[in-house]
Amino acid sequence: MSIIMTMRVAGDPAKLEALAAERHEELIGITDRAKDAGVIAHRFYGSEGKLMVVDEWPDAESFQRFFEQERAHIEVLMREVATSEPEIVFWTKLETGDEVGWG
Repeated sequence: MSIIMTMRVAGDPAKLEALAAERHEELIGITDRAKDAGVIAHRFYGSEGKLMVVDEWPDAESFQRFFEQERAHIEVLMREVATSEPEIVFWTKLETGDEVGWG
């Protein structure tokens, strides 16, 4: 069963969108390498003063291997938009019988 990884940091959502536009090829390169490492799904979300990455991975170890290999690239980008250390949490789906959406 896959896991959900969330990474939350304090930061500026508008600044992240601007950075993504300015350095699109660099961001896509990281995304392509994440695909090669097994990422199933990936999204950035923003709220006032907060950024969150939501990924689905086959397992926590796949994400951790990818993150260690890409840490230098990711940290360069995050330093430009984040104002706190990341909080990374791994989540497993609970069987509650009330699911809606996501296939």
